[in-house]
Amino acid sequence: MFLNFLSDILNHGRRNLSEFKYQWQTPRRRRDFLTGLAFLSPSLIALLIFTYIPIAWAFNLSFTSWEARSTPDAFVGLQNYTYTLSEPEFWNAFKNTLYFSAIKIPLDMVLALGIALLLNQKLRGISFFRMAYFLPVITSVVAVAAIWRVIYNPSFGLLNSLLESLGLPAQRWLRDPNLAMPSVAFVALWKGLGYDVVIFLAGLQSISRMYYEAAEIDGASAWQRFRFITLPLLSPVTFFVLVVGIINSFKVFSLIHVLVPDGGPLNSAEVIVFYLYRLAFQEFKFGQAAAVSFILLAVVLCITYVQRRFIEPRVNYE
Repeated sequence: MFLNFLSDILNHGRRNLSEFKYQWQTPRRRRDFLTGLAFLSPSLIALLIFTYIPIAWAFNLSFTSWEARSTPDAFVGLQNYTYTLSEPEFWNAFKNTLYFSAIKIPLDMVLALGIALLLNQKLRGISFFRMAYFLPVITSVVAVAAIWRVIYNPSFGLLNSLLESLGLPAQRWLRDPNLAMPSVAFVALWKGLGYDVVIFLAGLQSISRMYYEAAEIDGASAWQRFRFITLPLLSPVTFFVLVVGIINSFKVFSLIHVLVPDGGPLNSAEVIVFYLYRLAFQEFKFGQAAAVSFILLAVVLCITYVQRRFIEPRVNYE
């Protein structure tokens, strides 16, 4: 009843304001509203204190020059935003973030779909492989990064030992400006691949067998069934994976912070969130760091809008 009351308010708006006043004056509706509000109040209060108030405070902070070591903050208007957008280090971090996304997202989507197709087969022991692919997802990011940092070690790492056993030269991996970001992206791909596999697998299992049976009767090949049935009907899932993948790529931090805590050689692995962290907790420029956070928010919102505006209309909802 409480949700219905809120739905009525959102749908009718001002045109039925008098009706809502009448409904509010009805004791039963007023009691239902207050009862629902009482049940929601703990979550609403926590959301207000730990989410919305900090966001508002950070937004206000982005217009100040406050530093932890300085005197009380002063209002500087858009100076933090203009300075950040003219700072080469910010654009280097932005370029690295795009580079990370360009490596990870296409590989992630292709591999996740391919593995999901294999795991969708009715074979004995297939549940074990489904569990195995999902295990890295539920493993701690810090633990995964620490293990891969040892694997990438140029002196005694497992990866270089494997290369040397094959007669190939050892690499410096995280210490090489050209290999640092691809190395980080590979770990991120390995860590998060299982999540997208599960999403694609759920999408595959939701497709009715009726379409495939009809296509087989018409003589369609396996490739034709995949191209004209599987891919179109998986488009909502693919769109979801794409949107979430881009958002996650723009907010990656923990993995890079453990693998390359200094941002990599020549800052080759410093992404936007790592740059924000360095400003706030190493240089104590909280005002500029807050401005960077809202620039990042604006970028993600713009990318999401473009996806919804130009890609979502091509999604085929069954």
